[in-house]
Amino acid sequence: MTNTHSYNPSGVRHPVGVGLKAQHYQEVLESQPELAFFEVHAENYMMQGGNHLRFLEAIAENHPLSVHGVGMSLGSAEGLNTQHLAKFRKVVDEFNPWLISEHLAWSVHDGHYLNDLLPLPLNATTLTVVADNIRHMQDTIGRRILVENPSTYVSFNATDIPEPEYLGLLAERSGCGILLDVNNIYVSAKNNCFDAHEYVDAVPSAHVGEIHLAGHTVKDVDGSELRIDDHGSEVTDAVWSLYDYTIRRIGERPTLIEWDTEIPEFNVLVSEADKAREVMQKATSTEEAVDGAA
Repeated sequence: MTNTHSYNPSGVRHPVGVGLKAQHYQEVLESQPELAFFEVHAENYMMQGGNHLRFLEAIAENHPLSVHGVGMSLGSAEGLNTQHLAKFRKVVDEFNPWLISEHLAWSVHDGHYLNDLLPLPLNATTLTVVADNIRHMQDTIGRRILVENPSTYVSFNATDIPEPEYLGLLAERSGCGILLDVNNIYVSAKNNCFDAHEYVDAVPSAHVGEIHLAGHTVKDVDGSELRIDDHGSEVTDAVWSLYDYTIRRIGERPTLIEWDTEIPEFNVLVSEADKAREVMQKATSTEEAVDGAA
């Protein structure tokens, strides 16, 4: 397994990217935007041939890629699906992405895929399962992956390891890194009544290899607010503030703008990326960034 801990192998300062959507293929090729990278969902490129692959091949000639998995089901006690893993490896081998990531979640049971990224209780039992699955995935694809913290809406009585500590233990046991989704931290903190800043303080910053930012929706449920991580709007002011705090805490990291529903015009994504770059530049140009990249 190639176990690189370089946070910015492309050498770009304040690296910010956006999710690549089919609606924007042609515009990306024509405009050649000044973005550090594009993220793609691996599952969208596991087919044999077709326009999606041809466009991605052309775009990858000029832009580094981040491959983000949504169907590996790292939390499955039954282990990883070997066919899915083989297809994922083929995408990695073909495009040699800059970053590779998956979710701390499960979505497969008894061979059936569920249309969601489901959370799992954080304890010693699941830690062993997930760490084993991560090692299996990394050994198969020959690359280190980053594991993303989920957005959560409930808490489990069986959880006895705080999530930041759990992510750190996964990194130590498997050699993976952490994809820190700042929007997910904020959503989970509001839904489950904990302090998002304390969460960031507890994250082992040396293992953080990437950050995600996205929008979310607020729903009224029986008179209480429920925040839904839907990736369908601009990043909120509160999440921008938490991102600023995070960068000052851990230092510069590659940052992605996610927008997966209600897809806007491409210039809207670029504008969000510009905001992230400005926040990162300002946060890392002061003496207030306390940790830096370890």
